[in-house]
Amino acid sequence: MTDQQTATIDNTDHNLSQLREQFLNGNQKDQLRLIPQLMSMGEGGWQVLMKFLQGSQTNEPDIVRGKIYGSLYRLNNPLTEEFIQTHFSDGVIPLNSQRDINYKPLNQLLVEQKFQDADTLTRHLLCELAGEGAIQRKWVYFTEVEQFPTIDLQTINALWWLHSEGKFGFSVQRKLWLSVGKDFNKLWPKIGWKQANNWTQYPNQFTWDLSAPIGHLPLLNQLRGVRVTASLFSHPAWSQENSL
Repeated sequence: MTDQQTATIDNTDHNLSQLREQFLNGNQKDQLRLIPQLMSMGEGGWQVLMKFLQGSQTNEPDIVRGKIYGSLYRLNNPLTEEFIQTHFSDGVIPLNSQRDINYKPLNQLLVEQKFQDADTLTRHLLCELAGEGAIQRKWVYFTEVEQFPTIDLQTINALWWLHSEGKFGFSVQRKLWLSVGKDFNKLWPKIGWKQANNWTQYPNQFTWDLSAPIGHLPLLNQLRGVRVTASLFSHPAWSQENSL
């Protein structure tokens, strides 16, 4: 090995050590910013993130852990695949359901950032929560929303929030709705569902990635009015202590 090669390795190790310290000692914003840099450092950077993920296990949604998990998952490397399968085969939060619904497919779509497919699946899951009638008609009544189990709504919402760095989810949309005085006419343009008094056209005019406005996803059909959305935003799920 030449002196130049040795110096390059030493410099890489030094940079990795610095990044590791900055990441471990940084705040949430710093950590989110440093994750891509650590991923770009190769196996050494992956090991830092894997150790952090394994050492910070919690049942509470955390967007730093969500971004690490997603970054390692999408790497499609044998090392990271084995790590995820061994330690996080179901994801980084419990996929709880009062109705015995399997939320692993939704978790996988969101981890892979297939947001349009995840949005479609979410609408199906809401119909499944509402019952056989909603499944057949492919939409829900506002009175059915009131009966949704809190646990299931929180699971769906947490997955959207977790895998969007906190940008998407019903709770995010609800906070924006509250911030505009529960005025839906002010909410729609804020989250990109309406532009210049025209409804955003599905699917091509919606943004299916993280460049979308905060609260852009998941979608709720407003063509039949706002009662379903209002019922969802008023659900007891969001008043719980562990809600986002």
